[in-house]
Amino acid sequence: MRVSVVIPALNEAGNIGRLVEETYGVIPEDILGEVIVVDDCSEDTTGSEVKMLIARGTLQGLRYLRHGTRSGQSTAMRTGILAAVHPIIATMDGDGQNDPADIPRLLERLAAPGTKGPALVGGHRTDRKAEGSKRFASRFANWLRDSILKDDCPDTGCGIKVYWREAFLRVPYFTSMHRYLPALFISYGHEVAYLPVNDRARIAGKSKYTNLGRALVGIYDLVGVSWLRKRTKVPAIVEDLPEGRQVADLAGRIRRGDGPKRTAGDKS
Repeated sequence: MRVSVVIPALNEAGNIGRLVEETYGVIPEDILGEVIVVDDCSEDTTGSEVKMLIARGTLQGLRYLRHGTRSGQSTAMRTGILAAVHPIIATMDGDGQNDPADIPRLLERLAAPGTKGPALVGGHRTDRKAEGSKRFASRFANWLRDSILKDDCPDTGCGIKVYWREAFLRVPYFTSMHRYLPALFISYGHEVAYLPVNDRARIAGKSKYTNLGRALVGIYDLVGVSWLRKRTKVPAIVEDLPEGRQVADLAGRIRRGDGPKRTAGDKS
């Protein structure tokens, strides 16, 4: 089953072109269906780097989408996922700190859509390359979030994940939702899993997040996600007779008056 790789990018000149080429180099052709770069209104040459690769014509399935207004990472992810044509999604940050070579290993742990097993497999950066203050802030944020949401996610800030496209499109959408995907998937009855992944230093540009800014947004979102989880109900279906579309077809025939007919021997 093929995967659509979605990469949100904002001012990642010097990183995005290298990352796209690397992605095609390390993910086998029989797995990689397409790479979609979603440019969240960059002001540098991010778009030019991707367009040059498309013009070269050697990277099959490479696509470039650009927002007309800056809308944030979660929105960029959703734009790419809505445009994707394959049932499995892999996401990475556009700064090159995620290693695309980890994607095949994450996919091995992911269950096939609609079957039992993890619908999402997230990365866990065990050897962070970020500065000490960001590592401390990340550990505290992970502890606080897990204390409230109980999703056992060891690294909510890790951008590399693989998951079912349909499952993603069913969970509530809001800005910053990308940091709460494991909790949202669990709320909708799905299994999730985590695997250690590589973490790399940024080569060009600078981070778009600050500790203070991330903390303020994180607290606000944490309250909202906690409320969503408590208000979400996904009951198990214990009977489905007859199966699937037959139910809708039968209901339609009954509404039209051409459903199952009683014979003369039937009792009212």
